[in-house]
Amino acid sequence: MPGSMKTLADWLAYVEQTHPQSIELGLARCQAVAQRMGLRFDCPVFTVAGTNGKGSTCAMLEAILGHAGYRTGVFTSPHLVHFEERLRLQGEAVRAEVLLPHFEAVEQARAEIPLTYFEFTTLAILACMAAARLDVAVLEVGLGGRLDAVNIIDTDCAVITSIDLDHMDWLGHDREAIGAEKAGIMRAGKPAIVSDPMPPASLQATAERLGADLWLPGRDFHAGGDKQQWNWQGRGRRYAGLAYPALRGANQLVNAAGVLAALEALRPVLPVTAQAVRNGLATVELPGRFQIVPGQPVLVLDVAHNPHSVAALAENLDAMGFYPRTHAVFGVMADKELAPILARMGPLVEHWYFTDLPTPRAAAAVDVQAAWQAQNKRTDVSAATFADPEAALQAAVAAANPTDRIVVFGSFFTVGGVLRNGTPRLQAPHLPNTPVGG
Repeated sequence: MPGSMKTLADWLAYVEQTHPQSIELGLARCQAVAQRMGLRFDCPVFTVAGTNGKGSTCAMLEAILGHAGYRTGVFTSPHLVHFEERLRLQGEAVRAEVLLPHFEAVEQARAEIPLTYFEFTTLAILACMAAARLDVAVLEVGLGGRLDAVNIIDTDCAVITSIDLDHMDWLGHDREAIGAEKAGIMRAGKPAIVSDPMPPASLQATAERLGADLWLPGRDFHAGGDKQQWNWQGRGRRYAGLAYPALRGANQLVNAAGVLAALEALRPVLPVTAQAVRNGLATVELPGRFQIVPGQPVLVLDVAHNPHSVAALAENLDAMGFYPRTHAVFGVMADKELAPILARMGPLVEHWYFTDLPTPRAAAAVDVQAAWQAQNKRTDVSAATFADPEAALQAAVAAANPTDRIVVFGSFFTVGGVLRNGTPRLQAPHLPNTPVGG
């Protein structure tokens, strides 16, 4: 019972057991509870939607605004390891005890209104943010945009990252339909930044219908550069000689360009200096986004779990240079399109380690392996299945040579599973002892 909830784990277990966990899009339930709670934000709000690049965009906004001296709050989902990662206050994950009164407030306010797990926890996190006396809030949409619980908060600046095919059972079966759902975070008279270099027409149509101030790449802002640095130009400001974002991957420049456009659009209320921009881009961190862990063998962690993000992962892996063998730990949700994911990664991987994941929504490792076998044409490749990501990684480490590469990718549960005990520090068992500096 709610009265016996003493810890965050107690509350999460209660919410999971008492409320439906399945996705149920729609704002009416959340809006009713939020109204009872008197939930409102007294600071500017960025809302970020899109298929890929949302987490990176939120992290860059947070880093730059933090270096500019603002008290930041960032809500992202899902988490990799600990629930508290979903809310960062001034760059740090919220403490569990800080969330507790807000779970209680949601439970008291909702009364007879049923909420999904995501709706309940989102309301608690938003209430915690509203109470934190923030200078700026950054909200990442969980699924879609128009009907996602985050969208009960009116944004001051919408940011829409790349649009691709994902969650099609909920959002539509082409980029135009999915784009229209993402565009639902736009607001009349407010800036709406689109990072996608080839945006669906539905984004522009929605902006025109709402009267949002649409910023498009190539029209309202431009980015380009060489191997050493890049430049950005917007409607009223330009930056030259910028270092590339600390987040790895060619796609991060697309995200960074959208971030600078968003900051330019809200400059009248949230001015940032050029130095804050440079420092923020240089220091931004985000676990699990083409995260390279040094060691032998080298370890790459990436939550790429749909065809578009996996294509970007493959390009980034190609750019890393030559490795004799690549070992891939892979686990994924059952609703993902496996064929294009496996086809894109197939040429890069010599050894597959398919893993089960601790959620009923996941595809069984044996089923993923069967899908791989059905389309595999290589004879020099091996595959095996494992009960969890940690066991799969241990098997990969045991089989790898020091000069090989291990890639852990797929669901947040996959990457989170190998990060559960901290960032792995790999050393292949047959690595010779080499003197430091030798």
